[in-house]
Amino acid sequence: MEAIIILFLIGIIALFLGIMNQPRISTFLSIAGLILAGIIQYHPLNILSEKYDLLRFGDTGNAFVLLVLIITGFIILTGDKSFQNEKNHVGDFHALLLFSLCGGIILIGYQDIFMFFLGLEILSIPLYVLAGSKKQSNASSEAGVKYFFMGAFATCLTYGATGSFNLVEILVKTQFSQQSAMLFVGLLFILASFLFKVGAAPFHFWVPDVYQGSPTVFMGYMSSVVKIVGVYAFVKFFHIAFVGLHEFWAPLIAILIAISMFLGNLSAMMQSKFKRLMAFSSITNGAYALMAILYPKSVQDSSLWIFMVGYATSVIAMITISMIVNDEEDEISSLKGIGYRNPFLGLVSIVALLSMSGIPPFTGFFGKLMVFSGVWTQYPWLIVLALISSAIGVYVYLRLVMTILSKEDSENQTSLSIHPFQLIVLIGCLLILTFGWVMISCWK
Repeated sequence: MEAIIILFLIGIIALFLGIMNQPRISTFLSIAGLILAGIIQYHPLNILSEKYDLLRFGDTGNAFVLLVLIITGFIILTGDKSFQNEKNHVGDFHALLLFSLCGGIILIGYQDIFMFFLGLEILSIPLYVLAGSKKQSNASSEAGVKYFFMGAFATCLTYGATGSFNLVEILVKTQFSQQSAMLFVGLLFILASFLFKVGAAPFHFWVPDVYQGSPTVFMGYMSSVVKIVGVYAFVKFFHIAFVGLHEFWAPLIAILIAISMFLGNLSAMMQSKFKRLMAFSSITNGAYALMAILYPKSVQDSSLWIFMVGYATSVIAMITISMIVNDEEDEISSLKGIGYRNPFLGLVSIVALLSMSGIPPFTGFFGKLMVFSGVWTQYPWLIVLALISSAIGVYVYLRLVMTILSKEDSENQTSLSIHPFQLIVLIGCLLILTFGWVMISCWK
């Protein structure tokens, strides 16, 4: 809770720094706030009364909070160059990201439905503004409106069936009381709202348009931080509140996972726009991550965390490279030959794509292996389909690798310059994607 207060206060200060036209100070202050919040999360000062301590994290929750803090820091650093093009709004951008992150942390530590919906709205409302922040772009305005209407889809019918907001109390009443039809209706509506938030089938249709219309840096935040907290909150909710109804919802979710991963990869094969490719990749990888909901110990073990580390870091690396290339048309062809124009960018992009494909020895491979292994015993058919889908994904990503390594016209193109902050982000991503096995060995 103290980490949330710190981020909120830093966000308020960032707003005033924006008014005072101090974009550089706002950047450094935001990064310092993220670092301080990470320290406080692991070493709380315990200055709040227990009755105000409404969140519970544990070791796994703390690990997810640390992950979203790091990814948000990468987002702020990699977007600094584009932020400076609108110096009057840099503080606003930082503040909105930090406010949204407060909601994300609440979604990681919530213990009842009230805090869950509070976190969901705090996470989402700043994103409606950020998605439509390109005022001169009709596509950006469309993205903001679509994201608003999709995010507004949620329900509290479960309260009517159980008489409680507390997840543990809901669990007790679903296990030991007679289950009403309203409970199952409420469960299905809550399932639908979660599927909207993580962009899974059959509620995936908004993802490509929102990603395409949003500024690249904020699209990176939505496809990484929002995906992380959305999936974790999804898994946590169903593992605590509805574990007694596992036989009802698990087969349905398994079928939707299978549909999502094939829909994402098959659609990605036909894309010529980079953001739309990343959108369909997000749908597929979100489906892989949701497999963690199908086995009970995934909230406690490291499998989901490692998978999200590999996926989110790969996304940030590719988003950063896209911003360096700076193609307004957002064509995948703009990545052609960057391996020759800048070998370091080529190396990072290839490692990111191979990790996202699940190729060893990168972090994405370990994440997929651990998630798939947890589901294999109960849903072997789903893992077989996931392996087929992964093979399609490998084709999609390797085709992109070949574009990056293409020598055609690369000699006639100008070299690519890297902003110092973007260089820090790319080096960080490269280390995380290369040494994922170290994180596994350090997990307690």
